[in-house]
Amino acid sequence: MTEPESTPTIDVHAHLLLPEVEEAVAGEPGLAEARRLDTRRNGSAASAVSGPMVGARIPRLRDVAVRLAAMDAQGVDIQLVSPSPSHYHYWAGPELARHVGRLANESTAAHCAKAPDRLLGLGLVPLQHPDLAVELLDHALEQGLKGVEISSHAPGPGGTREVELSDPRLGDFWARAEETGALVFLHPFGCTLDERLDQWYLSNTVGQPTENAVALSHLIFSGVLDRRPGLKLVAAHGGGYLPTHIGRSDHAWRVRPDARGCAREPSSYLKQLYFDSLVHDPHVLRTLIAACGADRVLLGSDFPFDMGTEDPLAALRAADLPDPDFHAVRGANASALLDLA
Repeated sequence: MTEPESTPTIDVHAHLLLPEVEEAVAGEPGLAEARRLDTRRNGSAASAVSGPMVGARIPRLRDVAVRLAAMDAQGVDIQLVSPSPSHYHYWAGPELARHVGRLANESTAAHCAKAPDRLLGLGLVPLQHPDLAVELLDHALEQGLKGVEISSHAPGPGGTREVELSDPRLGDFWARAEETGALVFLHPFGCTLDERLDQWYLSNTVGQPTENAVALSHLIFSGVLDRRPGLKLVAAHGGGYLPTHIGRSDHAWRVRPDARGCAREPSSYLKQLYFDSLVHDPHVLRTLIAACGADRVLLGSDFPFDMGTEDPLAALRAADLPDPDFHAVRGANASALLDLA
């Protein structure tokens, strides 16, 4: 067995932009409406900053040579690359959604194929159309991708109720993900608290960890993780607020019969999930590891966006972990999860 110290450094939270996807949705009426919603939720100040920020990073988001040079500078050996969440397009109808998913899967696979020893990929599934999710998951795996990326929720198809991760309509998707060993990367995009977060970039700083906590709570309390104990799910941003505030969930499970949708205390399910290390605070990272175990945390940078970290290894070192835990998070956990060992 490979020693943890000798395993590659693996960043599981890195993104790419796919012009093919944006060309496919250009001019669609739903796109303009979705962009208006994003502007309303994020606020005009955030929109004014985000455009130039992304523009300056396009070479790292599209050019494999530029990406590899940046990885070398960071000391990262392997990236698990997922499409920018802006490519979800959960407003799209069934046929367009299928087309977007297939394009995203094929384009991500093509990007990674330019450096197959250093780049692994995740595709997309149309969460807003649960009946298509298995088809697109299978398509992603057929392209050689390691799994798929999803948001925390999606609009319901045909005006039906929202698709939460607990939704019975996703039952076949979770079953197929467990059966195939596909990795599911939970990365929220947008927050339904809307205008309450439209100043000071609260839509991201508060909205993203809130969405993670809500989505993970749906998976736990609904019993999805009881039914699918082998599911490989990685939550971005350290799982948001939930792992470090899970005691309140445990208390509710103990005292409230309406909170008994799962078989055990909610905190016990943290050891069935995986979390990236991107929490921006060494104390919070140590608390996350204490809550879920050092074997459940993976290095993540959110490459190359401004809400990520330019030096993920320095951020990990700042937590001052014992050497075995450091190397586990640095790469050994991801190597095992991705079947690279």
